[in-house]
Amino acid sequence: MSIEVQAVSKSYGNQLALNEISFSAKKGEIIGFLGPNGAGKSTMMKILTGYILPDNGAVSVAEIDVLTNSMASKAKIGYLPEQNPLYLDMYVKEYLQFQAAIFKVQKEEIAMVIEKVGLTSEVHKKIGQLSKGYQQRVGIAAAILHNPVVLILDEPTTGLDPNQLQEIRELIKELGKEKTILFSTHIMQEVEAVCDRVIIIKKGELLLDKSMKDLKDNNEQLIEVTFDYKLEEQFIQKLPNLKSYKNNFDNTWYITFESEEDMRPVIFDFAQENGLKILELNSKNQSLETLFKEITSS
Repeated sequence: MSIEVQAVSKSYGNQLALNEISFSAKKGEIIGFLGPNGAGKSTMMKILTGYILPDNGAVSVAEIDVLTNSMASKAKIGYLPEQNPLYLDMYVKEYLQFQAAIFKVQKEEIAMVIEKVGLTSEVHKKIGQLSKGYQQRVGIAAAILHNPVVLILDEPTTGLDPNQLQEIRELIKELGKEKTILFSTHIMQEVEAVCDRVIIIKKGELLLDKSMKDLKDNNEQLIEVTFDYKLEEQFIQKLPNLKSYKNNFDNTWYITFESEEDMRPVIFDFAQENGLKILELNSKNQSLETLFKEITSS
């Protein structure tokens, strides 16, 4: 496995940041690493990169123990932090040569990486003259210069325009063919477009770890329905194939079903049998954003 995390816990004083988190990742996986603010994402990424140590548990990168051999494991990781730390007064090629010297990377590798991330036309410009999209490319180039096994990207698409988003998205997918990528973001559409798998954590707890295929292939239906008066919960509980429900506002309910059958006619029949009128009914696509809100809002 490229990443192996086993029962990792971390506290800051009395604040529990991670509570026995476990997951693994293999080569060629792009994993969306999600969670609300304060979930523990940054703590987990700092542990993976060897920046901080966990209180308990085991962590390995490319089968190297991060806790006992952090220098060797760091050589296997490329990291693009949320605040891309670039020297804006340096030229693109000059900056990448500087980074390559740190990792003892050959000059030929620099040229290959420049071409791979699409910076060929920009190499003779100062980094401060580049658009945000091209600056992100420079950051990604610096992260992959030493050919890491694992690439950790923290909010790599924040602040990009739609064209830049598409370009960076395609670049990440291309890099994901040969590396393991852990992709932290708050933009659910980016995860749906790029990632093979999703991990969601909240308050240090792992809530979900599923492939995007499994999420798309499930039989869940989310239906928003507004009746003409407020119902008690016990009436909603009579609906068949019911998975969960939430009274969103007064007479409006968000109801999740698990069934291949279209449940909208069932709700119409239910309303008629109970003397209700339906004022509004909408079938909501169970997008990743909807799922994220559903499992992290409680």
